Amino acid sequence: MALFSRPPVEVRDQHNPLQAPVDAYGEGTFSFAGMSHAGSLLSVPSGIYGWPLASVADIDEQTLARVFAEADKIDVLVIGCGRDIGVIPAALRQALREQGIGVEVMGTGPAIRTYNILLSEARPVAAALIAFS
Repeated sequence: MALFSRPPVEVRDQHNPLQAPVDAYGEGTFSFAGMSHAGSLLSVPSGIYGWPLASVADIDEQTLARVFAEADKIDVLVIGCGRDIGVIPAALRQALREQGIGVEVMGTGPAIRTYNILLSEARPVAAALIAFS
């Protein structure tokens, strides 16, 4: 018989309930709102989420489900592809356009700077940021 009992551990999605500017990035991590996160990020109006992607090739409608769910609050999606610029499929770009979302694809560094500026201007922005080392 155990002397101490603990409640079972509940694993939840990583989530910060507010959008925040990204303060620093590199070595596979991002810093924002006084926190550090290892891995990719997805920032939408409902907050910032850990995003289990390692490559722009993994981006599709399913991995952007939160963006589509909050489309009425997003004018532009900034995609940071890591060190280099990547390409998203034309069909995905069209699906986002049909939801009224423009897409800007660039390296993660420029994407962070663009996201931070748009966020500081209170523009309806989302960011999909691929971490890199």
